[in-house]
Amino acid sequence: MSSNQTSTPASYTAPGAFDGLTRGGVPPVAPVTRSKAAGPVLVGATIAMGLMAGLFFAFDVSVMPGLAAGDDRTYVTAMQHINKSIENGMFGLVFTGAFIATGIAAWLQHKAGRRQAALWAAGATLLYVVALMVTMGVNIPLNNDLAAAGDPSQIHDFAAVRTHFEGTWVAANMFRTALCTAGLLALSRALVLHGRGSR
Repeated sequence: MSSNQTSTPASYTAPGAFDGLTRGGVPPVAPVTRSKAAGPVLVGATIAMGLMAGLFFAFDVSVMPGLAAGDDRTYVTAMQHINKSIENGMFGLVFTGAFIATGIAAWLQHKAGRRQAALWAAGATLLYVVALMVTMGVNIPLNNDLAAAGDPSQIHDFAAVRTHFEGTWVAANMFRTALCTAGLLALSRALVLHGRGSR
């Protein structure tokens, strides 16, 4: 070997990337995070949304039409009891769980790189938020007004109490049914896309 030749130190190796760039000058692609919880959470969100859609639908097609066929006193008394009895832990769990699970499902799908599934789940979350707004802005205030009417034995004008409550509450509930049903369809689509992405 001639004396004017320099040798590369043994400790030196050419880097495959410099300053965050690959050999071709392209930033490296970060690996997609796969969460084992993404699928189960999406399934749970779909079930919760389906339960809420089913509950509202049951009021649309059976509870409210059945009460509508009765007299004013029966209507007011029955709705007071229904509104009181539905305030239980199971209903609260599903009512709030549908929102929480759907939002988390959208985030997990996005985190896992399933963009389309995430968009469908996000759409379902938005639909349920609107349903919550209707509930908080229309149905619950009407329920409170009905409760404020007092004990049925103390109510003198059942017709007025019923008229103030019935029409608006029924229409709002139908809207909630439509929103939750659309949310259920959106989550079902997200499930299909999640399944395809897992193959």
